Amino acid sequence: MKPWNIEICDVTLRDGEQTPGVSFTRDEKMAIAQLLDEIGVEVIEAGFPVVSAAEKECVAAIAGSDLDARVCCLARALQPDVEAALDCDVDMVSIFIATSDLHIRQKYRKSRGEVLEDALDMVEFATDHGVQVRFAAEDASRTDPVFLVEMYTRGVECGADRVSFADTVGCLTPLEIHAVVSEILNAAPLPLCIHCHNDLGFASANTITAAAAGAFQLHTTVNGIGERAGNAALEQVLVALRMKGGVDRYDLSRLQDISRLVARCSDVAPERTRPVVGENAFAHESGIHIAAILGDPLTYEYIPPELVGGERRFILGKHTGKKALEHVAKAYGFDLSDEETRWVLDQIKQKSEGKCSVTPGVLCGLLRKAKEGIPQ
Repeated sequence: MKPWNIEICDVTLRDGEQTPGVSFTRDEKMAIAQLLDEIGVEVIEAGFPVVSAAEKECVAAIAGSDLDARVCCLARALQPDVEAALDCDVDMVSIFIATSDLHIRQKYRKSRGEVLEDALDMVEFATDHGVQVRFAAEDASRTDPVFLVEMYTRGVECGADRVSFADTVGCLTPLEIHAVVSEILNAAPLPLCIHCHNDLGFASANTITAAAAGAFQLHTTVNGIGERAGNAALEQVLVALRMKGGVDRYDLSRLQDISRLVARCSDVAPERTRPVVGENAFAHESGIHIAAILGDPLTYEYIPPELVGGERRFILGKHTGKKALEHVAKAYGFDLSDEETRWVLDQIKQKSEGKCSVTPGVLCGLLRKAKEGIPQ
C-alpha cells in the first residue's frame, strides 16, 4: 500500500482547551507540546494569542521551545489578531473567517464578497511578514462549495500555504464529507486541511474519510476533547492511519502516555469504552473470547495493545470461562484442580450477577478459600 499523503495538526492546546471548564497552565501546555512532538505530530496549534496576555505568552514559549513540529496559532481575519500571532514568532498562522451565509449574516452583516476581500488583505499581510498561512473556512460544511473553491483559490493566489475546511457544528456524515472534499479537490487541487467536530459522533471517521478522499492536513485533539462533544481524536486517527492508510511514522506506543497526561491536565478522563485509550479498550470478559485470545490474540483484537502502549486485561465476571480463570489464577500463583475451578467460577458468577465487582482482592480471597478446602 502506498501511504496516504497526510500530516497531523494537533489542536489540543487551542480547540481542546475550549472544552467547557478546561484551562491548561503554561507548564501543562509545554509538556503536552513536547509529547506531541515526540510522537511525531508535524504541526501543533499552540493557542489563540489575541485572547489574553497569558495566552500569547504560552504560544510564544511553545514557538521558542525548539520542537521539530511546526508551531501554529489561530487568528481572526483582523490585523490585531495577525499581529499578535506574528509577535509570537510562530511558523504558521491560521487565519479564519466564517463562510456560511448563516454566519456571514449573523456575525459580519456584510456580503460574501466583502468578507472575503477583507480576509484576503490579512492573508497578504501575514505572508508579507514571512509566516506560513492556513486560510480557514469556519462552518465550511454549511457553505456553498462554489464559494469555498473561490475562497481557497484566491487565498492561495494571495500567498496561503494551506486552505482549511471546518465541520464546525459536526453535521456531516462520512459519505457527505467524502463527497464535498472530492468536489472541492476536483475543482481546486489545493493542500486541504480538515477540522471535524463530533456532534454526531463522526469526527474521527469523517477525518479519516476526508484523508481517503485526498485531504492533506488532519486536525485532532488528544482524547477527542473540545467544544461541546469534542473533536477528532488523535489516538483514533493515528491508529486508523497506521491500520488503513499505511502511515507508520508516528510513535503509537506513546498514545497511552499522552492520553493520561491530557486527562490529568484537563480533568476530563476518557470514557471506559473509548477506543485505543479507554480502560476497557483491551479488556475481555467473555469466556469464548478469552479462550480464543489465549490461542491467538488476533481472534478478538484488531489493534494489538502493545502497538499503542496498552495492555491486555482479562476481567472475571458472569461471562468468564474455565480457561480464563485458570490463566488468571496462575498469574496470581494458584494452580487449581477441576473441582476448585468449578467452585471459584460459581462464586464469581454469583458475585457478578449480584453486581459485586470481582476485584483482584476478591478473587485472591476466593482462590485461597478454594485451596484451603472448598466450603461445603
